Amino acid sequence: MSDSAGGCVEPRTAVTEAEVEALVRGICFKTGPPRRLGVEVEWLVRELRDPRLPVSPERLEAAYAALRTVPLRSALTVEPGGQLELSSPPAASLMECVRTVSADLDAVRAVLREDGLVLTGLGHDPWRVPCRFLRQPRYDAMEACLDRTGPAGRAMMCASASVQVCVDAGYEEPGPLGHVRRWWLAHQLGAVLVAVFANSPLSGGRPTGWLSTRQLRWTQIGTGRAGGPVLDADPRGAWARHVLDSPVMCVRRDSGPWHVPDGLTFREWTRSGTPGPPTREDLDYHVTTLFPPVRPRGHLELRMIDAQPGDDGWIVPLAVVAALFDDPEAAETAYRTVKPLAERAHGMPAPHNPLWRDAARVGLADPELREVAVTCFATALDALPRLGAGTEVVDAVAAYRDRYAARGRCPADDSLDELRATARATRPRPTHPHGKDTPS
Repeated sequence: MSDSAGGCVEPRTAVTEAEVEALVRGICFKTGPPRRLGVEVEWLVRELRDPRLPVSPERLEAAYAALRTVPLRSALTVEPGGQLELSSPPAASLMECVRTVSADLDAVRAVLREDGLVLTGLGHDPWRVPCRFLRQPRYDAMEACLDRTGPAGRAMMCASASVQVCVDAGYEEPGPLGHVRRWWLAHQLGAVLVAVFANSPLSGGRPTGWLSTRQLRWTQIGTGRAGGPVLDADPRGAWARHVLDSPVMCVRRDSGPWHVPDGLTFREWTRSGTPGPPTREDLDYHVTTLFPPVRPRGHLELRMIDAQPGDDGWIVPLAVVAALFDDPEAAETAYRTVKPLAERAHGMPAPHNPLWRDAARVGLADPELREVAVTCFATALDALPRLGAGTEVVDAVAAYRDRYAARGRCPADDSLDELRATARATRPRPTHPHGKDTPS
């Protein structure tokens, strides 16, 4: 997830329900030609000698203090469980984005390596019990709020990591690059991205039964905090209603713990004025506490992709999304390809619908998702040269297609294969009653 901690603000003019709706409608979709691209890459930070070993808070703090002295173009932030995130500046092209983040990651890895630490690309920590690293009022309040729905919230905060791709909202006018089409496409294609990039099948060292345990945790948190709006022909109105009808996570205070109301929606807050009428700053902060799989922040933030294995695994989902959203021909093909999937959502918001659940649970073992994924990869590969993608990026996308999408697999399948192989290798061999090994 990508959040800012934020601080307390002085009381200002209260906002009414109508003003909130107008404000949200005005800022959530900044329309125009799609020109910019961004990516936010989250990583688990682990011991280089053995990734199963915990890293002490003291070592993490020392490593992050060292990283803050390194000049980076990307913004470096730390997540509640100590995960590290790099957020690229808006880039004018795919290759500019790739070069910027790759250079920053090289610098980050060099500093961490000196302290025996390494970045690990997994959507959900397969070994550690979720443990909070940051102690801030925001995360104290978030933990208290999410604990009401069970342990999934702590796992999301402290044990998950993702690749989040940011694209422009698109034109005001209809068409393949129009904001209405792109908003709809993000929610249908999002399920395909969950399936093909699933990379978190384990928790506590055991399979959870889901290829994307990270996505499972989001569904367990609930629709108010981690769900999207019901899709309709008016994305601005749908998102404004969602913001108003979502529960308030916290009311900030100048001192002491922040207030964590139970079930108070922002709409109810504007009507009751209790505790204290909400301000524009309260509204802005409230929006940062909502974690739908597609979040409109002027641009569209696609938040559903698990962190990827390898140093450069994040480049493939970035390139695929860029191609399918920003090349007009590819966007039209992607729209037609994913359109039949919408029926499986049954009109329910993502990720709490059957389509998204199937994608997170079985991935490309679902025949329809596999067929759509293969077509989307072929479409992206055709479009990438038109976007100026370098040979190394095109080759990486092609290799991923051949290794995973074309075979109905995802990185989670590799993890499960490795777990099974380890179990077979360590399983005690049965012995003969007289002490001789029994042939296997």
